[in-house]
Amino acid sequence: MSSYAIVALALFATWALLAGVGRMALQRRRTGDSGFRFAAATVGSRQWWANRISAAGSVLVGVAAPVADLLGLGQVAPALSAPSLRSAAAVVAAAGVVATYLAQLAMGTAWRIGVDPTERTDLVTSGPFALVRNPIFTAALIAFNGLALTTANVVALSGLVVVFTGIQMQVRAVEEPHLLAAHGQAYAHYAARVGRFLPWIGRLRP
Repeated sequence: MSSYAIVALALFATWALLAGVGRMALQRRRTGDSGFRFAAATVGSRQWWANRISAAGSVLVGVAAPVADLLGLGQVAPALSAPSLRSAAAVVAAAGVVATYLAQLAMGTAWRIGVDPTERTDLVTSGPFALVRNPIFTAALIAFNGLALTTANVVALSGLVVVFTGIQMQVRAVEEPHLLAAHGQAYAHYAARVGRFLPWIGRLRP
């Protein structure tokens, strides 16, 4: 069903343009700075690896899996080939794309892609950040789960595991230690009452 592969490719391109290029352009227009900070990562550091793992998984789910579908690679299970399921998955992916951008907008001028350890941005705890500490990543995971199930082949599901691994590494090993160092007790208390990716789940001990 190549139409689903084309939809998946289009949704991934929209995600990359909206949540990546578009959001950086908006940030530059507002502040004079794109907000891109992955270039600050030392080669071989945790953030360097997290960025590359997430990027590799994203390409697997958003590009390689749809291309494999177009070339005839089937779904990993017959149940996953049902048109109703794949259509629903595409809707979920589209919702995740929109939610990712809206969560990015909620950060205002504090928004960044990646972490510069020498920089201290405002701690945003309102809007979607009052529900979960990482709504941008939550929305991105929703988008990529939807994308993976839109094609539902072994490439897509493998890529989804890689994306999840990269995001977990970025959040747990890079961003949380940075925020604790930058904001101290303010972040510690916030993290103790608000879940990491889902409400109430993944709260840190105060």
